[in-house]
Amino acid sequence: MIIRKKEHWFKMLFVWHGSVLPGLLPRLFLLFILSLGVVYLRGTIFSFKVPLNPAPLTLFGFVLALFLGFRNNASYERFWEGRKLWGALLNTARSLTRQALTLKNLKESSVSVSYFIQLLDAFIFALKHQLRGTDAYEDLKNRLHEDHLKTVAASKYKPAVIMRLLAEWVQHAKDEDHIDSIQQGRFDENFDKLSDILGGCERIVSTPIPYSYRVLLHRTVYIYCFLLPFGLVDSLGWFTPLIVVFVAYTFVAFEAIADEIEEPFGTEANDLALNSMCVMIDETIHEMAGQKIAISPKMTQNIID
Repeated sequence: MIIRKKEHWFKMLFVWHGSVLPGLLPRLFLLFILSLGVVYLRGTIFSFKVPLNPAPLTLFGFVLALFLGFRNNASYERFWEGRKLWGALLNTARSLTRQALTLKNLKESSVSVSYFIQLLDAFIFALKHQLRGTDAYEDLKNRLHEDHLKTVAASKYKPAVIMRLLAEWVQHAKDEDHIDSIQQGRFDENFDKLSDILGGCERIVSTPIPYSYRVLLHRTVYIYCFLLPFGLVDSLGWFTPLIVVFVAYTFVAFEAIADEIEEPFGTEANDLALNSMCVMIDETIHEMAGQKIAISPKMTQNIID
């Protein structure tokens, strides 16, 4: 995800990186060439004058804008839900860390608070990789014991397995009388929150916007853009290509943005900055434990100032 400081309005007119414009240029160039051909032929195809005028296109464009607004709202709702889930993950991780750190008589115990924090850390990175469909091994190998690493690496749903390991840690602490049933219940409440966060993220990934709806809107946008030159050529003449490209950029860009943020956990410029969020959670829980971690530049590669 691109994170920028607020820029001057004039400078924003020329922002390139992070804009959807680079991916749209071939399509806009095609529409520009088509519009030039329509103007040159004065809106005729094989000696047939296409009987279009701006009135029906204006009405149709208004309806299309409403549908695009609904499509963007649906996509942004998925994006914002993903962000809220990761915000809840930060809060829950802090709560679990605080609970573990305030337990008494654990220094001489076989139950290591430090390893509990490593397990929690591993859950966060495993979740990121599961959502992105990438390999989590490199991030997990320094956070899990060898026997646990083998178990987690062989599993399909790694965050769920790590949650089980966290619960086993709490049960071990209970068996050694470091916590009572009430404290164990409070841990379980936060584990339930982790489970809800995991399920919510999986729901977003596994339930895209219905494909037939996307196809309908996609076809409608491009049919409208290809018909637009025929409706404007008589009134605008050689200005038609410029106006067509500008209108097409608005409609096509809205569709492209909706497609991009529909899957908020990816690695595109406008997706959620999961790398930086993982690093932030990693830092805060280790700081609570009085530890410092070395942050590799690769861990923050999707933050671009």
